[in-house]
Amino acid sequence: MVWDPKDPWGKKSDSIDDAVRQAQDQLRQMMPFKGIRSVFLLAFLVIAVWQSTFIVAPDEEGVVKRFGDVVRSAGPGPHLKIPFIETVLHPKVEKLHRIEIGFRTDRQGRAQVQAQEAQMLTDDLNIIAVEFIVQYKIKNASDYLFKVDEIDDTIEKAGEAAMREVIGKSKIDDALTTGKAHIQEGTQVLLQHILDQYQAGVQIAAVQLKDVNPPEAVVAAFKDVTSAKEDRQKLINQSQGYRNDIIPKAKGEAAQTVNQAKGYAQARLARAEGEANRFVKTLKEYEQAKDIISKRIYIETMEEVLGGVEKIVLDGKASERLLPYLPLDRLKAPPAGAGAGEEKKR
Repeated sequence: MVWDPKDPWGKKSDSIDDAVRQAQDQLRQMMPFKGIRSVFLLAFLVIAVWQSTFIVAPDEEGVVKRFGDVVRSAGPGPHLKIPFIETVLHPKVEKLHRIEIGFRTDRQGRAQVQAQEAQMLTDDLNIIAVEFIVQYKIKNASDYLFKVDEIDDTIEKAGEAAMREVIGKSKIDDALTTGKAHIQEGTQVLLQHILDQYQAGVQIAAVQLKDVNPPEAVVAAFKDVTSAKEDRQKLINQSQGYRNDIIPKAKGEAAQTVNQAKGYAQARLARAEGEANRFVKTLKEYEQAKDIISKRIYIETMEEVLGGVEKIVLDGKASERLLPYLPLDRLKAPPAGAGAGEEKKR
């Protein structure tokens, strides 16, 4: 072999060229037609590119698997993956899933009670039928897909168990009337705790009681009891209303009477003080002029006593010549049948 200054390693280059030529010859022998080779190559490239990309929708999360193991998660948008080796799952992480417990809704929208699921025992040993709905979202897509098998069945059984525990700690009156919100909240918290222990990868959005009823055999008796309780509460409300109406009135009247008594007492006290002051002043004047005051008192008294009486005033000398006369007949008892007016006149 002649040495070429442009290719000082000519021998090695010839070996590489020979290897490339041999590979090309073998490929030509396998694919004798040039057109078929081009189509095959183009199809291979298209499939490789198609297998190398994937798109995650806004309400999805991409879970990438490689040889069966989860290697990463991908958010919304376009992404790359290793073709023919990695596969992608697209769970709907924003979707609100619904599970019915204690009843099932058919295609016509009619609810059918599942007695075995619905019947539960309360704390006061009463049986009630509880129908409720569990709503959840995917919290961890990887756990949701691979940690728990038959996730909806698992949530259904866990929800039923949580509800039975909460109902078992509640009175029947609370379950039928005012305690429903507390039961829903307690069941949601307990169910979330159970599913977190299972690593189910879900978030319980709500637990809603659809219906809570006593068993059909005692529905009539429960209605009577409920009606009696409502009547009792109605009477209590009426009595409280009457109480709230009459007590303020009584208090107002009592306060008015007390104020009047206080006013009367103050008036009497002021009057007594005034009369006492007047008496003291009169006494002082009397001590200064006893004769005049005595005569004045005598005159005022006689005016008060004789003011409304018929009388005849005689001179002293004239009275000496008059014969005293006592009308005894007029002092006798009045005849029978005489009126009180005549006696009063006499």
